[in-house]
Amino acid sequence: MQMGAVRNAIAQAASAVVLPPSAGKLTCTGYTPDAVNEPHFFAGEYSLDFDRTMRRTGGRGLDVAELTCRVLVGRQDDETSQRTLDALLSGSGPASLKTAIEAARGAPGEYALGGLADDFHVMRIQGYRWYEHQGTQYVGAELAIKIIGEGSA
Repeated sequence: MQMGAVRNAIAQAASAVVLPPSAGKLTCTGYTPDAVNEPHFFAGEYSLDFDRTMRRTGGRGLDVAELTCRVLVGRQDDETSQRTLDALLSGSGPASLKTAIEAARGAPGEYALGGLADDFHVMRIQGYRWYEHQGTQYVGAELAIKIIGEGSA
């Protein structure tokens, strides 16, 4: 798997969320940005386990990555910010990051993320709290995504 391309594809999928007009439009990046235009989603750090399955003919086995993404929401006021964040973290609905991202899994039998991975899923939400990013405070949370894909030769 080429993790840079995978992270960009995850961010592209996340950009499909539809927030209420008062919350603005979610901006998304496949990397940790220097500064954010909130609300903002980005694909951050990851861990990668090589060769988690037996070797494929002429190549390596499948790799398994756990990608940590963050979503940060500005501080209009405590309650409004957290309502926006809660909508983004919901399990379904037009503002759900889980729904938008998992739409990129493809149909059964198809590769995920336009062929970049065998499959993936949003495993959990964690770290719902205040985050400091480049000296500014945001309410936010992390999304952990498990990604399975062919090891690069």
